Amino acid sequence: MKVQGMPTIITLMLVVLLSSPGLLPAGQHSQTSTHVLEIRSYNLKPGVRDRFQKRFVEESLPLLMKYKVDVVAYGPSLHDSDSWFLMRSYASIEDRQRSEDIFYGSDEWKKGPREAVMADIESYTTIVIQVDETTLEGFRRLRR
Repeated sequence: MKVQGMPTIITLMLVVLLSSPGLLPAGQHSQTSTHVLEIRSYNLKPGVRDRFQKRFVEESLPLLMKYKVDVVAYGPSLHDSDSWFLMRSYASIEDRQRSEDIFYGSDEWKKGPREAVMADIESYTTIVIQVDETTLEGFRRLRR
């Protein structure tokens, strides 16, 4: 696996850290509701990003919605033609694990778009952080 997309995710995280008062240190709770935000950065195989985006919108996103996964934002990265991102929100880290176990363990995913999706991915990185409602809503505006 290449770590080519790592600068992208690090840049994204730095922007979030420097611009968001809504990030909370581990164990600290805000008076407003908090969420667990998963940010996934994908390094796709060369030339497949448009196909990956189309498949996500037409197949993966409806399936995620059926399983009640809160997709915050997704789409191509601006910095190159082979990077793509996905942000999902959860109530807690335990909720994230439970949700992913159910979704990725489902026959609909395994017998559906999984094989084609995975074939287009060279590597990916996942970051999980805690954010407040205001920050989460700001990220929702990135949805493409």
